[in-house]
Amino acid sequence: MARGRKVNSNGERSKQLLLEKAIELFSINGYYETKISDIVTAANVTQPTFYLYFKSKEKLFSDLNEEFKQNLLSIFSNKLESLSKGNITAREFMYEFIEKALTYFYENPNLTKIGFFDAPNANELKDHIVNLFVETMKEQRKLTINNNIEINTLAHSILGSIERLTLKYILTKKESPEKLAQDILNIYFNNNQAALTN
Repeated sequence: MARGRKVNSNGERSKQLLLEKAIELFSINGYYETKISDIVTAANVTQPTFYLYFKSKEKLFSDLNEEFKQNLLSIFSNKLESLSKGNITAREFMYEFIEKALTYFYENPNLTKIGFFDAPNANELKDHIVNLFVETMKEQRKLTINNNIEINTLAHSILGSIERLTLKYILTKKESPEKLAQDILNIYFNNNQAALTN
């Protein structure tokens, strides 16, 4: 909640505008090159207005990264819940997670650039996703792959593909999330009963 004055629709618009401009500037210039004065100028508000809503530039950047992380992990959790209930197959799970993640990136390119590529903890987030992939694939041995590939290698390869294709096609809006998700699935998985190795 804002400090120092009553929150109203104008205040909420100011906060939202500050967030939008901060995301845009962080994604273009990076954290260190973006100053609070740049954000307030772009949002056409005063510096005291910034401090009504945000403790500091560092806290704002941290909150944006946390928002990105939680949204991405929520996509994974939602799909995993469908898988555990038997509503989707393991293959469908992989497609749906990749497609939903790429769609989220497509709809939020600036936040994705910050949270998936520029954030200090971006590699930790990617390692966490790889670990989630590994655990899911170990539990779902019906998920088949093109060759006998070690699960950790497969998980890192899938994430590497997501990462590279996001840079090349999603952030530039050159390809649809659905098409890329299908391409990734076809590269790594088939319908033959190939075994996953530990």
